[in-house]
Amino acid sequence: MSFVNPQFFLVMIVPFIILMFLISTNKERLSRIFDEKVLKRLSATDESMPLVVRNVLMFLAIFMMIVAMSRPVMEKGDKIVEVQGLTLLTALDISGSMRSTDVYPNRLEFAKKKMSTLFDAMPSDDIGVMAFAYSPFVLAPFSSDKETLKMMVEGVDDSYINMGSTDFSALGDLASSLLEEKKPKILLLFSDGGDEEAIAGFAEILKANEIDLYVVLVGTEKGAPVIGEEGKPFTQKDGTIAITQRNDALGEIAKENGGAFVIAGSGKEDIEQLVSVIRSKYKNQQQGEVTVKERVEYFYYPLWLGLLFLLIAFSSLPRRREV
Repeated sequence: MSFVNPQFFLVMIVPFIILMFLISTNKERLSRIFDEKVLKRLSATDESMPLVVRNVLMFLAIFMMIVAMSRPVMEKGDKIVEVQGLTLLTALDISGSMRSTDVYPNRLEFAKKKMSTLFDAMPSDDIGVMAFAYSPFVLAPFSSDKETLKMMVEGVDDSYINMGSTDFSALGDLASSLLEEKKPKILLLFSDGGDEEAIAGFAEILKANEIDLYVVLVGTEKGAPVIGEEGKPFTQKDGTIAITQRNDALGEIAKENGGAFVIAGSGKEDIEQLVSVIRSKYKNQQQGEVTVKERVEYFYYPLWLGLLFLLIAFSSLPRRREV
């Protein structure tokens, strides 16, 4: 027999002993004024439980509740549990083109909603989150807590957007490091794409590290003006407004690296389709084995005893007599 939370017992036992001492040594107000024999003659008899017995029951009730909070258990040894599900790394594009408004309200916010849909579609899987543009960084480590992941992604706003060119090679290097011990190695990008020259080195890094790439492409073929930090269309040196279009070359790289891509639409079908493809390929490969301690809980025994003692003690309180 052992306790999961022995600190409760250690912390509460001293106040409990002090309380016992104060209550057991404290006399009633009438006992302080009258002699015990005189008080006995003056007192009307009742059928309630003696005060000493009632106090003992109260002490026992409190003690049993302290024991219950300490969680007594019987250890049965270690147990190996096989964890099912996938581990994948997601990455959100925060380059300057993600301010464009060819999807509502802009590409960044649209991509964030798609990521949230993905989290809902993969509730039992471990997912890590990155953001990338000129310099990639980790937003959230691998976790199955999807509400926390949603909160981290929701915190990415316009201030994160980097107007510099996207460094896909740096993205590949960081992804390789984070996925080094994972099997299979899955990288899922939410991006408006990249030109062939920029992603050429990225494809080589993926192949060298055996990373399967999946892409959710955001934006339209027609494109929209690039919006600057001040909220106005970005003007090039020749005075023309810079237009950014969705580039599907990144999707082709995904197909060449054992993955797939979808073009983000207004509903959930695109993400559900992509998740279906991922699951069918890996068929919920095991993340690994986890060793857990197998225990038999006994806290409910002292808890029920404490409640029983408390009920008896309160039910024996003297009642006011009607004259």
